Amino acid sequence: MDATAALTEIAFWLERDLAPVFKVRAFRSAAATIAELSPDELAARADDGRLKDTKGIGGRTFEVIRQAIDGQVPDYLADLRAKGAVPLAEGGEELLAQLRGDLHSHSEWSDGTTPITDMVATARSLGRHYLALTDHSPNLKVANGLTAERLSEQLDVVADLNAASDSFTLLAGIEVDILEDGALDQTDAMLERLDVVVASAHSKLKMESEQMTERMIRAIRHPQSNVLGHVTGRLVQGSRGTRGESTFDARAVFEACAEEGVAVEINSRPERRDPPSRLIQLALDAGCLFSIDTDAHAPGQLDFLPYGAARAEANGVPAERIVTTWPVEKLAEWLKV
Repeated sequence: MDATAALTEIAFWLERDLAPVFKVRAFRSAAATIAELSPDELAARADDGRLKDTKGIGGRTFEVIRQAIDGQVPDYLADLRAKGAVPLAEGGEELLAQLRGDLHSHSEWSDGTTPITDMVATARSLGRHYLALTDHSPNLKVANGLTAERLSEQLDVVADLNAASDSFTLLAGIEVDILEDGALDQTDAMLERLDVVVASAHSKLKMESEQMTERMIRAIRHPQSNVLGHVTGRLVQGSRGTRGESTFDARAVFEACAEEGVAVEINSRPERRDPPSRLIQLALDAGCLFSIDTDAHAPGQLDFLPYGAARAEANGVPAERIVTTWPVEKLAEWLKV
Protein backbone atom coordinates (compact mmCIF):
# COMPACT_ATOMS: atom_id res chain seq x y z
CA MET A 1 0.00 0.00 0.00
CA ASP A 2 1.01 3.63 -0.20
CA ALA A 3 3.55 4.27 2.57
CA THR A 4 2.44 7.86 3.25
CA ALA A 5 -1.17 6.73 3.56
CA ALA A 6 -0.12 3.94 5.93
CA LEU A 7 1.74 6.34 8.23
CA THR A 8 -1.15 8.82 8.18
CA GLU A 9 -3.71 6.14 8.98
CA ILE A 10 -1.60 4.89 11.88
CA ALA A 11 -1.58 8.44 13.27
CA PHE A 12 -5.38 8.54 12.95
CA TRP A 13 -5.88 5.35 14.95
CA LEU A 14 -3.43 6.47 17.62
CA GLU A 15 -5.20 9.84 17.96
CA ARG A 16 -8.53 8.06 18.21
CA ASP A 17 -7.05 6.06 21.09
CA LEU A 18 -5.71 9.24 22.79
CA ALA A 19 -2.11 8.08 22.43
CA PRO A 20 0.62 10.50 23.58
CA VAL A 21 1.18 13.36 21.15
CA PHE A 22 4.87 12.56 20.69
CA LYS A 23 3.98 9.07 19.48
CA VAL A 24 1.46 10.37 16.97
CA ARG A 25 3.84 13.09 15.83
CA ALA A 26 6.45 10.48 14.89
CA PHE A 27 4.14 9.00 12.27
CA ARG A 28 2.79 12.30 10.95
CA SER A 29 6.34 13.65 10.71
CA ALA A 30 7.50 10.56 8.83
CA ALA A 31 4.53 10.86 6.46
CA ALA A 32 5.44 14.48 5.72
CA THR A 33 9.09 13.52 5.19
CA ILE A 34 8.36 10.97 2.45
CA ALA A 35 5.26 12.59 0.93
CA GLU A 36 7.14 14.27 -1.93
CA LEU A 37 9.15 11.19 -2.92
CA SER A 38 8.05 9.09 -5.88
CA PRO A 39 7.47 5.37 -5.20
CA ASP A 40 10.67 4.48 -7.07
CA GLU A 41 12.75 7.03 -5.18
CA LEU A 42 11.31 5.93 -1.84
CA ALA A 43 12.06 2.28 -2.62
CA ALA A 44 15.60 3.15 -3.70
CA ARG A 45 16.28 5.05 -0.49
CA ALA A 46 14.85 2.23 1.60
CA ASP A 47 17.03 -0.31 -0.23
CA ASP A 48 20.34 1.55 -0.01
CA GLY A 49 19.98 2.69 3.62
CA ARG A 50 19.51 6.41 3.02
CA LEU A 51 15.94 6.35 4.34
CA LYS A 52 17.03 4.92 7.68
CA ASP A 53 19.46 7.81 8.06
CA THR A 54 16.85 10.44 7.19
CA LYS A 55 15.81 12.82 9.94
CA GLY A 56 12.26 12.07 11.04
CA ILE A 57 12.42 8.38 10.18
CA GLY A 58 12.74 6.05 13.17
CA GLY A 59 12.86 2.30 13.54
CA ARG A 60 9.11 1.75 13.73
CA THR A 61 8.26 4.20 10.94
CA PHE A 62 10.93 2.66 8.71
CA GLU A 63 9.43 -0.78 9.33
CA VAL A 64 6.01 0.51 8.30
CA ILE A 65 7.43 2.11 5.14
CA ARG A 66 9.43 -1.02 4.26
CA GLN A 67 6.40 -3.29 4.56
CA ALA A 68 4.24 -0.89 2.53
CA ILE A 69 6.87 -0.74 -0.22
CA ASP A 70 6.90 -4.56 -0.25
CA GLY A 71 3.18 -4.56 -1.03
CA GLN A 72 1.70 -5.53 2.29
CA VAL A 73 -0.41 -3.84 4.93
CA PRO A 74 2.15 -3.02 7.64
CA ASP A 75 1.80 -5.23 10.72
CA TYR A 76 1.46 -2.25 13.04
CA LEU A 77 -1.37 -0.80 10.95
CA ALA A 78 -3.12 -4.18 10.72
CA ASP A 79 -3.09 -4.45 14.52
CA LEU A 80 -4.52 -0.94 14.92
CA ARG A 81 -7.24 -1.63 12.35
CA ALA A 82 -8.27 -4.78 14.21
CA LYS A 83 -8.44 -2.87 17.48
CA GLY A 84 -10.34 -0.03 15.80
CA ALA A 85 -12.96 -2.43 14.45
CA VAL A 86 -14.40 -2.67 17.96
CA PRO A 87 -17.04 0.07 18.45
CA LEU A 88 -15.94 2.94 20.68
CA ALA A 89 -19.23 2.93 22.56
CA GLU A 90 -22.18 0.62 23.05
CA GLY A 91 -25.46 1.92 21.69
CA GLY A 92 -26.29 5.06 19.79
CA GLU A 93 -25.75 3.56 16.35
CA GLU A 94 -29.06 4.81 14.94
CA LEU A 95 -28.44 8.35 16.18
CA LEU A 96 -24.80 8.27 15.07
CA ALA A 97 -25.94 7.50 11.52
CA GLN A 98 -28.00 10.70 11.57
CA LEU A 99 -25.18 13.02 12.63
CA ARG A 100 -24.08 15.21 9.75
CA GLY A 101 -21.42 17.40 11.32
CA ASP A 102 -19.48 18.64 14.29
CA LEU A 103 -19.45 22.16 15.76
CA HIS A 104 -16.33 21.97 17.95
CA SER A 105 -12.80 21.24 16.69
CA HIS A 106 -9.29 22.66 16.94
CA SER A 107 -6.30 23.01 14.61
CA GLU A 108 -2.63 23.80 15.04
CA TRP A 109 -3.57 27.49 15.02
CA SER A 110 -4.34 27.07 18.73
CA ASP A 111 -3.79 23.84 20.67
CA GLY A 112 -4.65 21.30 18.00
CA THR A 113 -1.89 19.17 16.50
CA THR A 114 -2.44 19.42 12.74
CA PRO A 115 -3.19 21.90 9.94
CA ILE A 116 -6.78 22.83 9.15
CA THR A 117 -6.56 20.92 5.87
CA ASP A 118 -5.86 17.66 7.73
CA MET A 119 -8.93 18.16 9.94
CA VAL A 120 -11.09 18.86 6.90
CA ALA A 121 -9.77 15.85 4.97
CA THR A 122 -10.50 13.54 7.88
CA ALA A 123 -13.96 14.99 8.51
CA ARG A 124 -14.79 14.39 4.84
CA SER A 125 -13.43 10.83 4.97
CA LEU A 126 -15.69 10.14 7.96
CA GLY A 127 -18.71 11.20 5.95
CA ARG A 128 -19.32 14.55 7.61
CA HIS A 129 -21.09 17.29 5.67
CA TYR A 130 -19.68 20.13 7.76
CA LEU A 131 -17.18 20.92 10.47
CA ALA A 132 -16.83 24.03 12.60
CA LEU A 133 -13.27 25.19 13.20
CA THR A 134 -13.36 26.58 16.75
CA ASP A 135 -9.86 27.41 17.89
CA HIS A 136 -9.44 29.07 21.28
CA SER A 137 -9.73 32.77 22.11
CA PRO A 138 -6.83 34.98 23.31
CA ASN A 139 -7.41 34.70 27.06
CA LEU A 140 -6.46 31.02 26.96
CA LYS A 141 -2.75 31.63 26.48
CA VAL A 142 -1.83 28.07 27.45
CA ALA A 143 -3.79 26.96 24.36
CA ASN A 144 -2.24 29.60 22.08
CA GLY A 145 -5.59 31.38 21.77
CA LEU A 146 -6.14 33.50 18.67
CA THR A 147 -6.13 37.27 18.82
CA ALA A 148 -8.65 39.12 16.68
CA GLU A 149 -5.89 39.66 14.11
CA ARG A 150 -4.96 35.98 13.90
CA LEU A 151 -8.60 34.94 13.81
CA SER A 152 -9.17 37.36 10.95
CA GLU A 153 -6.32 35.70 9.06
CA GLN A 154 -7.86 32.30 9.75
CA LEU A 155 -11.15 33.44 8.25
CA ASP A 156 -9.38 33.98 4.94
CA VAL A 157 -8.03 30.42 5.08
CA VAL A 158 -11.53 29.08 5.77
CA ALA A 159 -12.97 31.08 2.88
CA ASP A 160 -10.34 29.73 0.50
CA LEU A 161 -11.01 26.13 1.54
CA ASN A 162 -14.75 26.56 1.08
CA ALA A 163 -14.21 28.14 -2.34
CA ALA A 164 -12.34 25.02 -3.40
CA SER A 165 -15.09 22.62 -2.24
CA ASP A 166 -18.67 22.19 -3.38
CA SER A 167 -19.66 19.23 -1.18
CA PHE A 168 -18.32 20.11 2.28
CA THR A 169 -18.68 23.19 4.44
CA LEU A 170 -16.03 24.40 6.86
CA LEU A 171 -17.74 26.73 9.31
CA ALA A 172 -15.72 29.64 10.67
CA GLY A 173 -15.93 29.60 14.43
CA ILE A 174 -14.34 30.01 17.81
CA GLU A 175 -14.38 28.36 21.21
CA VAL A 176 -14.60 31.62 23.10
CA ASP A 177 -13.62 31.71 26.74
CA ILE A 178 -16.34 32.78 29.18
CA LEU A 179 -14.50 35.30 31.32
CA GLU A 180 -14.97 35.56 35.07
CA ASP A 181 -17.70 38.20 34.71
CA GLY A 182 -19.52 36.30 31.95
CA ALA A 183 -18.21 38.42 29.07
CA LEU A 184 -16.95 36.64 25.97
CA ASP A 185 -13.24 36.75 25.23
CA GLN A 186 -13.39 38.33 21.78
CA THR A 187 -14.63 41.60 20.32
CA ASP A 188 -18.28 41.78 19.32
CA ALA A 189 -17.23 42.89 15.84
CA MET A 190 -15.12 39.76 15.44
CA LEU A 191 -17.79 37.44 16.82
CA GLU A 192 -20.30 38.86 14.33
CA ARG A 193 -18.05 37.70 11.47
CA LEU A 194 -18.17 34.06 12.61
CA ASP A 195 -20.57 31.27 11.73
CA VAL A 196 -20.35 29.41 15.06
CA VAL A 197 -19.55 30.58 18.59
CA VAL A 198 -19.01 27.89 21.23
CA ALA A 199 -18.86 29.58 24.64
CA SER A 200 -16.95 27.63 27.31
CA ALA A 201 -15.54 28.30 30.76
CA HIS A 202 -11.89 27.26 31.17
CA SER A 203 -10.83 29.08 34.31
CA LYS A 204 -12.18 29.87 37.80
CA LEU A 205 -14.21 26.66 37.60
CA LYS A 206 -14.63 26.50 41.38
CA MET A 207 -16.53 29.79 41.66
CA GLU A 208 -19.43 29.94 44.09
CA SER A 209 -22.61 28.57 42.55
CA GLU A 210 -24.44 31.89 42.43
CA GLN A 211 -21.54 33.65 40.71
CA MET A 212 -21.02 30.80 38.25
CA THR A 213 -24.73 30.80 37.40
CA GLU A 214 -24.68 34.53 36.67
CA ARG A 215 -21.48 34.14 34.68
CA MET A 216 -22.89 31.37 32.47
CA ILE A 217 -26.24 33.04 31.91
CA ARG A 218 -24.59 36.29 30.84
CA ALA A 219 -22.54 34.36 28.27
CA ILE A 220 -25.59 32.45 27.06
CA ARG A 221 -27.52 35.69 26.55
CA HIS A 222 -24.79 37.20 24.39
CA PRO A 223 -26.43 37.56 20.96
CA GLN A 224 -23.58 35.72 19.20
CA SER A 225 -23.52 32.62 21.46
CA ASN A 226 -24.61 29.41 19.71
CA VAL A 227 -23.38 26.51 21.84
CA LEU A 228 -22.59 26.17 25.55
CA GLY A 229 -19.43 24.05 25.56
CA HIS A 230 -18.44 21.27 28.03
CA VAL A 231 -20.96 22.57 30.52
CA THR A 232 -19.55 21.50 33.89
CA GLY A 233 -15.84 21.49 33.00
CA ARG A 234 -15.40 18.10 34.61
CA LEU A 235 -12.71 15.55 33.76
CA VAL A 236 -13.43 11.91 34.56
CA GLN A 237 -10.22 10.27 33.27
CA GLY A 238 -7.12 10.87 31.19
CA SER A 239 -3.61 12.30 31.33
CA ARG A 240 -4.76 15.54 32.98
CA GLY A 241 -6.24 13.65 35.90
CA THR A 242 -9.77 14.14 37.17
CA ARG A 243 -11.68 17.30 38.04
CA GLY A 244 -15.05 17.74 39.66
CA GLU A 245 -17.99 19.60 38.21
CA SER A 246 -18.51 23.33 38.50
CA THR A 247 -21.50 24.13 40.66
CA PHE A 248 -24.31 26.33 39.33
CA ASP A 249 -28.08 26.49 39.13
CA ALA A 250 -28.42 24.11 36.23
CA ARG A 251 -32.16 24.66 35.80
CA ALA A 252 -31.66 28.42 35.45
CA VAL A 253 -28.76 27.94 33.04
CA PHE A 254 -30.68 25.51 30.82
CA GLU A 255 -33.81 27.65 30.86
CA ALA A 256 -31.64 30.50 29.57
CA CYS A 257 -30.26 28.22 26.85
CA ALA A 258 -33.78 27.27 25.81
CA GLU A 259 -34.93 30.90 25.76
CA GLU A 260 -31.95 32.06 23.69
CA GLY A 261 -31.81 29.07 21.35
CA VAL A 262 -28.31 28.16 22.56
CA ALA A 263 -27.53 24.47 22.20
CA VAL A 264 -26.18 22.50 25.13
CA GLU A 265 -23.10 20.60 24.02
CA ILE A 266 -22.85 16.88 24.59
CA ASN A 267 -19.08 16.76 24.56
CA SER A 268 -17.90 13.46 23.12
CA ARG A 269 -14.38 13.45 24.52
CA PRO A 270 -14.07 10.29 26.63
CA GLU A 271 -12.23 12.17 29.38
CA ARG A 272 -15.06 14.71 29.69
CA ARG A 273 -18.44 12.96 29.14
CA ASP A 274 -19.93 16.34 29.83
CA PRO A 275 -22.64 17.08 30.85
CA PRO A 276 -23.42 14.12 33.12
CA SER A 277 -26.63 12.25 32.45
CA ARG A 278 -28.67 13.96 35.17
CA LEU A 279 -27.93 17.33 33.53
CA ILE A 280 -28.75 16.05 30.07
CA GLN A 281 -32.12 15.07 31.50
CA LEU A 282 -32.57 18.49 33.06
CA ALA A 283 -31.67 20.25 29.81
CA LEU A 284 -34.06 17.98 27.94
CA ASP A 285 -36.87 18.88 30.33
CA ALA A 286 -36.02 22.59 29.96
CA GLY A 287 -36.61 22.36 26.20
CA CYS A 288 -32.98 22.80 25.13
CA LEU A 289 -31.41 22.05 21.80
CA PHE A 290 -28.23 19.94 21.86
CA SER A 291 -25.04 19.72 19.83
CA ILE A 292 -23.08 16.45 19.82
CA ASP A 293 -19.46 17.51 19.22
CA THR A 294 -16.05 15.89 19.35
CA ASP A 295 -13.95 18.78 20.70
CA ALA A 296 -11.28 17.18 18.50
CA HIS A 297 -7.71 18.42 18.76
CA ALA A 298 -6.39 15.95 16.17
CA PRO A 299 -7.86 14.20 13.11
CA GLY A 300 -8.36 10.83 14.80
CA GLN A 301 -10.38 12.47 17.54
CA LEU A 302 -12.99 13.52 14.98
CA ASP A 303 -14.15 9.91 15.31
CA PHE A 304 -15.28 10.46 18.93
CA LEU A 305 -18.92 11.09 17.94
CA PRO A 306 -20.01 7.54 18.93
CA TYR A 307 -19.39 8.44 22.57
CA GLY A 308 -21.73 11.41 22.41
CA ALA A 309 -24.34 9.59 20.34
CA ALA A 310 -24.48 6.72 22.84
CA ARG A 311 -24.96 9.11 25.76
CA ALA A 312 -27.62 11.13 23.95
CA GLU A 313 -29.56 8.01 22.98
CA ALA A 314 -29.29 6.56 26.48
CA ASN A 315 -30.85 9.75 27.82
CA GLY A 316 -33.66 9.85 25.27
CA VAL A 317 -32.54 12.97 23.40
CA PRO A 318 -34.55 13.05 20.15
CA ALA A 319 -32.58 13.48 16.92
CA GLU A 320 -34.61 16.50 15.85
CA ARG A 321 -33.37 18.47 18.87
CA ILE A 322 -29.73 17.76 18.05
CA VAL A 323 -28.50 20.50 15.74
CA THR A 324 -25.65 18.38 14.39
CA THR A 325 -28.20 16.05 12.78
CA TRP A 326 -29.52 18.95 10.74
CA PRO A 327 -28.54 19.55 7.10
CA VAL A 328 -26.23 22.49 6.62
CA GLU A 329 -29.05 24.66 5.22
CA LYS A 330 -31.19 24.26 8.35
CA LEU A 331 -28.12 24.65 10.55
CA ALA A 332 -27.21 27.91 8.79
CA GLU A 333 -30.72 29.25 9.38
CA TRP A 334 -30.41 28.50 13.11
CA LEU A 335 -26.94 30.03 13.22
CA LYS A 336 -28.22 33.07 11.29
CA VAL A 337 -25.32 32.67 8.86
